[in-house]
Amino acid sequence: MAKLAGSSAREKVRAVVPKLIDLTEKVVYGDVWERPGLSKRDRSLITVAALIALYRGDQLRVHFQRALDNGLSKDELGEVITHLAFYSGWPTAMSAAAIAKEVFERE
Repeated sequence: MAKLAGSSAREKVRAVVPKLIDLTEKVVYGDVWERPGLSKRDRSLITVAALIALYRGDQLRVHFQRALDNGLSKDELGEVITHLAFYSGWPTAMSAAAIAKEVFERE
C-alpha cells in the first residue's frame, strides 16, 4: 500500500490503537475511497466540507493536502470554506481558512 497522507499522525495512533489504524487503512482508504461511484476529487470535496462543518482541524490539515493531490484547486477549496461559513458557521470557516493557509504555504 502506498504511503498515505497523515502517516506520522497515524503511526502515533497505531501505537495506542492498532486496530483503528488497520481499519482506517483497509476499510476507509482501501475500500471506501476506492469505490467507483465517486471520483477521488469528489470524495475529497465531500470530506473537506464535512470536516469543516464538524470543526475537525487535525483531520482537515491532512484532507486539504489530499484534496489538492486529488485535483481540487486552492481557489475551489477557498470557495468551499466561504460556502460553509453560511451553513456550518463563521467560526468553522475562519478556522478552516487558517488551516488552509498553513497547508497552502507548504505547497
